Amino acid sequence: MAPARMKPASTLMVIVAFATVYLVWGSTYFFIRIAIQGLPPLLMGAIRFLTAGSLMLIWAIVKREKIFNRKSLITSAVVGILLLGGGNGCVIWVEQTLPSAMVAILVSAAPIWFVLLDRNNWTINFRSRSTLIGLAIGFVGVILLFGEQMDGMLAGGNIGAKLLSMALLIVGSICWSGGSIYSKNHPSQGSAVVNVAWQMIIAGLLFLPGSFLNHEFSDLHLSQVPAASWLAVLYLIIFGSIAGFSAYVWLLQVRPTTQVSTYAYVNPVIAVILGVLFAGERISFLQIGGLVIILSSVLLINLSKYRKSKGRDDSLAMPIMAEENV
Repeated sequence: MAPARMKPASTLMVIVAFATVYLVWGSTYFFIRIAIQGLPPLLMGAIRFLTAGSLMLIWAIVKREKIFNRKSLITSAVVGILLLGGGNGCVIWVEQTLPSAMVAILVSAAPIWFVLLDRNNWTINFRSRSTLIGLAIGFVGVILLFGEQMDGMLAGGNIGAKLLSMALLIVGSICWSGGSIYSKNHPSQGSAVVNVAWQMIIAGLLFLPGSFLNHEFSDLHLSQVPAASWLAVLYLIIFGSIAGFSAYVWLLQVRPTTQVSTYAYVNPVIAVILGVLFAGERISFLQIGGLVIILSSVLLINLSKYRKSKGRDDSLAMPIMAEENV
């Protein structure tokens, strides 16, 4: 099958779209932290995704797109539950305990789980020397970060909560990777905007029972929620979920996938910088080293795919989307 031709696009629009994907998606870790300082975490997730999904669905209706397709709804439900409910939900939850910079660094290791869970491509992946080396290096980076956190936990107390948060990040990465593989193997019909809108709405509905079980409504006083938290949620809805996703989808139409996928290397760096400069988070040389090691492993894992896709657009060459991107 001949590769799809890229649509023509102005250089300025491409630059703006890349800047949006690079900066906005990298900043969402920081704004999640701001949002949950005033709002309960699961309720915040419900508000964000229900609002963003509803706005996108309304836009699709205005554009007279078909919004109901049984097969696509089932796929959107599974993908929304795994990616946004499991993957993003874990990110939101653990930012109560762990710095946003640390969360972003560990999330950047998601491609490791993608390779391990993508059973249909085990034969190809595990024959690639660069993939095997990348997996080994990536696990070294994760172990380094776990080791430093364990050392800090033993020195500062609160061992149980921090250890649980680290474990939840791993679970979240596995959910995200599994949902991405399911989405790849069960392509949806119709508009991407409609499909993602349903994913967000379904994930938002999933957050609500968890919020009730966590007694978040009984302890919530809307008048006491600081303006900064509401503004952070608004940013996550408009820029993180709607603008960022729209820019990402548009870039996939006008630029090779391997170029678009470079956001995976930039997002955690942006998250670390924002966490250090504006949230007063501290990052050690070991954490910086862990970030470099993990990003190097992601590059190695995708190296053979980059080579194969040179001169053509290969949708399988795209690394796994960072958990907080949609």
